[in-house]
Amino acid sequence: MHKESPNNDPHTTKLGKRVAAAAREAVDRRGAVAPVDVLTGLGWLPEPQVDAWQQGRIDHLEQAVQAPPDKVARAAALLRAWAEEHGLNPEEATYAAATRDRRPLRFTAEGDAAVERAYRTRWTAPDLTEAQRRRIERQRTTVPDLMAVMADGDWSCAECGHGTNDVGDLYLLEAGQRICLLCAEMDHLVLLPSGDATLTRRAKKASGLSAVAVRWDRRRKRFQRRGILVEETALERAEEQCLADEDLRARRRERDAVRRAEQDVELEARIAREILSQFPGCPEERALRVAQHTATRGSGRVGRSAAGREVEPKAVRRAVIASVRHEETDYDALLMSGVAREDARARIADAIDRVLADWSSPA
Repeated sequence: MHKESPNNDPHTTKLGKRVAAAAREAVDRRGAVAPVDVLTGLGWLPEPQVDAWQQGRIDHLEQAVQAPPDKVARAAALLRAWAEEHGLNPEEATYAAATRDRRPLRFTAEGDAAVERAYRTRWTAPDLTEAQRRRIERQRTTVPDLMAVMADGDWSCAECGHGTNDVGDLYLLEAGQRICLLCAEMDHLVLLPSGDATLTRRAKKASGLSAVAVRWDRRRKRFQRRGILVEETALERAEEQCLADEDLRARRRERDAVRRAEQDVELEARIAREILSQFPGCPEERALRVAQHTATRGSGRVGRSAAGREVEPKAVRRAVIASVRHEETDYDALLMSGVAREDARARIADAIDRVLADWSSPA
């Protein structure tokens, strides 16, 4: 990635449109966009490789980028041009490895200061809410959890040479080498398996040192969380707290279930009103159907996000666009026929614009 000016208008070139789409999606979702987001959105950087880099299993990020350097440089320049044109604010983010030394993550093999700074630069939207600003600041300053890996078979520690029978099946990855918990000075930690979110949260909060325990999933080709390593005294304290308020938490869950059900009905109505406010020509039955679909609990849709719960106009507009994309265009058929997602979106963009234009005027 190098600092250079794009040769073409980012709005007219194919790559420029793809970069803009990836950047816009990241900003809409998180309020900010970084070069890593764009490379991932373009399909040049698989997310499992990003995980491997963050976990210290890859020396530098460019090692995992599936695109030639000149093309990556053009994408970087196009991102910068798009961000500046839309008034986004640049800031340097912190990238630390999930290893004992928390070393700064490298983006390139050469480690050129200017290029590394360009990779670290994140562009934030100027119209963020206070809650969004706090969340981005937490993301910027939060150091990732340490990660301990559960071995699938026999292994040996790179420092002491002991194997599975002597040091167990948990190890840390450092500079591509397996280090046992004893050599990592973390053998005093105990494993709390996944399953009880409250107990996990309390134990981690009470523990001065902790690490996420993961196992490699061959089918998904990525690490899956299996629990957390915490200090034994912290786990005992957390268990006592959970036992003490078990009845209280049960009553609270009952109240929350009723409240969430009521909120869903209210949320659907608010989303439907916002849809008709933005698109008065949209049939009322369709607006209600989009609102119900969007507000479904646990769906992961925009209505279940913080922006959706607040019924922000941008979030509601994205929900309408998603509905139009699937019902008024051949987007799904294009995907099933093997057309790439970015190309399929480009092909149906005009059709979406026509429907939104029709709905923008009263019926």
